[in-house]
Amino acid sequence: MIPKDPVILLSFINTKLRDEYASLSELCAALDADEAAVCDALAGLDYRYDPVHNRFI
Repeated sequence: MIPKDPVILLSFINTKLRDEYASLSELCAALDADEAAVCDALAGLDYRYDPVHNRFI
């Protein structure tokens, strides 16, 4: 289960991407999360996924 609060979600996702997953799609598949919903939630904080750095910036 992933956090609902966008600020906590940002920290959670970036930590998981850094420590455990090679891409956002891999993370979402493993956690059964909707990739578009994650991106939309973090876009509300003006963060976008950067595949080169494998994190939201």
